[in-house]
Amino acid sequence: MTVTVVSVPDGGTTTVSVPEARRRLATDPFLFLRIELPEPEDQGEPGEPEQEVPVVRRLGLADEELEWFGRREESARAEFLGDVAGFVVPVVHDREVAHVHALAGERFLVVVHWGRAALAADITAQLRRERPRDAVATLFLLLQEALATFRRAAVQALLQVEELEDDMFEGRRPEQIYLLSQQRRWSALLHHALLPYLQAVEEVVTRRMMSPDFPAERQRLAREFQRAARLVLADIESLQDAARRAFASYGSLVAGEQNGVINRLAIVSVIFLPLSFLTGFFGMNFTFLTNRLDTRDEFWLLAVGLQLVAVVASLFLLHRSRIWRRLRDED
Repeated sequence: MTVTVVSVPDGGTTTVSVPEARRRLATDPFLFLRIELPEPEDQGEPGEPEQEVPVVRRLGLADEELEWFGRREESARAEFLGDVAGFVVPVVHDREVAHVHALAGERFLVVVHWGRAALAADITAQLRRERPRDAVATLFLLLQEALATFRRAAVQALLQVEELEDDMFEGRRPEQIYLLSQQRRWSALLHHALLPYLQAVEEVVTRRMMSPDFPAERQRLAREFQRAARLVLADIESLQDAARRAFASYGSLVAGEQNGVINRLAIVSVIFLPLSFLTGFFGMNFTFLTNRLDTRDEFWLLAVGLQLVAVVASLFLLHRSRIWRRLRDED
């Protein structure tokens, strides 16, 4: 694993060895460590000792209740263990939801991630601007930036859904429903990843805020985080509502087109139904037709004249009906 020491005042970074990081954790008054673990495909053989030893033990922070820290398969969580708080924070990175582990004490903050750092540049920039006083303030800065990744992803997806909905009214295309399905699945993934994490953090933060020895400055940071969490969750729910509304709009457009097709079929049926009746009627061999219709003029008068009268009457009635006016307005 790669251990990087991040300087809080200026955001500078220095790569150190694991023994050096362990020594500085025991001596420095405030230390921010960023640990990069290899991706699964980059790891060595499963039996290598380096991969078997938990991160907390290698850093000299051995605690049986923190064995989960640094394990890739861990789900979102938030725990307060005496003077140490541990978090598994979901982060949106490259259209995927990843998890970052954070362990905070009074004098240190250790962040573990896999592969390229999803929050490295953002946290470094925030450190230069905010200049947090201690590890807890830096931790809340990290949690706020993780929420910001969800907010940016939700707002970007929301704008794409609205653009798709506008395009549908200009011209409906089959690929639009596929793109809407992708955005709807993405909104569900964001909600599924964020909601359990917020519930766990809310429980821990609320319990700490009720403690009389919880400093006022940290209470302010906790309230700001809770407010930002509610706003991000509202953005994701707005994205879900927009996706459902876009699906409803698409269904309405399809239903409207189907109604137009049905109306045109009804017009054709109204025109040809009298013709079919007359054709069937004069095609029957009963006495009147066989004995009375002797001349060609009588045939043209009844067989063709009635057909023309039926067609003209049908067109006249359709022209006066609402269906005809509706189709004319749509065209």
